[in-house]
Amino acid sequence: MSHTVPSTTPGITTGGTPKKAALASFLGSAVEYYDFFIFGSAAALIFPHVFFPDADTNAAIMSFATFGFAYVARPVGAVVLGHFGDRIGRRKVLMFTLLLMGAATFVIGCLPDFKTVGWWAPALLVLARLCQGLSAAGEQAGASSMTLEHAPDNRRSFFTSWTLTGTQGGQILAALVFIPVLALPDEIKYSIGWRIPFWLSAVVVLIAFFIRRTLHEPPAFEEAKKTAQISKLPVADLLKDHWRDVLRVIACAFIAAVSTVFGTLAISYAKNVAGVDGTTTLWLVVGANFMALGTQPLFGMLADKIGRKPVFIYGALSSAVLTPVFLLSLESGSVPLMFLAAIGFFSFGYAAANAVWPSFYAEMFSTNVRFSGLAIGTQLGFLMAGFAPAIVAAMGGIQAGGWVQISVFTGIICLIATVAALTAKETFRVPTRELGQY
Repeated sequence: MSHTVPSTTPGITTGGTPKKAALASFLGSAVEYYDFFIFGSAAALIFPHVFFPDADTNAAIMSFATFGFAYVARPVGAVVLGHFGDRIGRRKVLMFTLLLMGAATFVIGCLPDFKTVGWWAPALLVLARLCQGLSAAGEQAGASSMTLEHAPDNRRSFFTSWTLTGTQGGQILAALVFIPVLALPDEIKYSIGWRIPFWLSAVVVLIAFFIRRTLHEPPAFEEAKKTAQISKLPVADLLKDHWRDVLRVIACAFIAAVSTVFGTLAISYAKNVAGVDGTTTLWLVVGANFMALGTQPLFGMLADKIGRKPVFIYGALSSAVLTPVFLLSLESGSVPLMFLAAIGFFSFGYAAANAVWPSFYAEMFSTNVRFSGLAIGTQLGFLMAGFAPAIVAAMGGIQAGGWVQISVFTGIICLIATVAALTAKETFRVPTRELGQY
């Protein structure tokens, strides 16, 4: 049918639709992960003082555990949201995830502290965090599926890379909002100051909502509906026909733990071990993520030229090698060296895998189960990312010499992701309509 030609013919675009889809994915991911990352920053720097009885190492571990609870909810959300994303469409589910994340984040800013309600405070925090996890479970999978299905065959990796580039934008915004909060006097910072970034999420959610609502369903999904290829039970068909790919995505998705090591665990390590103040470490996050805004689309373009596997594997292996370099730079006392190490590690290492995985994983699945396969596979793999800070903190990773534990942990998960990627088929030359059918 004529309207499907642009999405399946190399070099031809649907006017501005691929760009519009990429922009909507970028903004949606930026909003979702602004909300997600302000929680991560607060878990490292604020919550041990606000939601727990003593701001010591145990409080830090419990605070990191609340960060990880979202990743417990994510597999459940992946099954539910993946089902509806493959049944009724990508757009409707993406609108829901955006509103759920915004509401949960605003509520966190309104929660009472431990001194007011005792253990009810962290309990309510966990409940709101679970809602964030349910939302995030569908965001990246839906945005990646929609953008890939709108993109021309020969530029799928470039356009889908903007989904994760939006994630970087959200992390930059989260860090920039938290920097002035950290400069406040303690009595203001730990009372109302930390709440402001959570309340501000309502503004950016509304902006993204009105932009995303103008985007239509991708041609590949509309074609599947017209030809009666929509699955009644997408998860059942997924596990029947693509179970190997699901396992492969789970293992590859371990690489996401690098992001939480960089954006959450390293902040705590720098503060507790190296004596680096929270403002400096947040500027490191801003600098590295700002550079990634430029490098990730370039890695996406490279993957359209040479394939998904070599770019992803480079990102995984370079992350393993550069983790100890970055951590040791935090102990050097040299801020310029810290910035160089952070940018090298995150923007020129991990960014390669981060940019490519939306197309790499999504192309393993056919249209009728793509949302479910991408959501379930990634969210099960992301469990490792969610609990990485708590696991490594419990192993002594935020104590003197903890760079060794953090580096070994990161090296192991990067190796697992690399081996899994090596078993995948290369798909960068496969037409969109034939993905998942070979």
